[in-house]
Amino acid sequence: MTGFEFSFSFFGLILGLALAEGLGGLARALKASHRVRIGWPTALLGLFVSCDVVTFWMYGWTLRELLPLNWPVLFGGFVVTAVYFVAASLVFPDDPEAWDDLNAHFDKQRRLVIGGVLLANIALVAVTWAFVGLPRAGTVRAFILAWSFFPVAALAIAAKDRRIVVACLIWLLALYPLSAVWH
Repeated sequence: MTGFEFSFSFFGLILGLALAEGLGGLARALKASHRVRIGWPTALLGLFVSCDVVTFWMYGWTLRELLPLNWPVLFGGFVVTAVYFVAASLVFPDDPEAWDDLNAHFDKQRRLVIGGVLLANIALVAVTWAFVGLPRAGTVRAFILAWSFFPVAALAIAAKDRRIVVACLIWLLALYPLSAVWH
């Protein structure tokens, strides 16, 4: 077993649990949808966290040859994957029927959720820079796909108007398929 296989089995377990936590919350909300309104903001937030977890998993694969098996990498990976798990667990309430409208839950938790994903991405960029070096930042693709993520996520955290937050989430979600087709 390589060091990557050893460490990423641990990270993959936590990332898988994060996805399961988010999907479980969605399932509970859907089961209660006859009593509670889910709303677009909550659905978009859940999709955003899920897409970012999958993207983090892909970056792990990309960095597999560069990551050493040592305490800082294992502990740092644990912290980042734990942040994803907590963020995913906050998207949907434990008891959706305790809420009339999940938009109120969204308003209460979205800063923590988006902030956690933002911190995980900052950590990912820092690790990538440490092992690969600074990316080419001068291209339009790099600016739109990579560098727009951070200010848009920060705006989604700071905004008071839910419509602005939803617009930010739509932009952030559009970056995932765009990055897959724009090479």
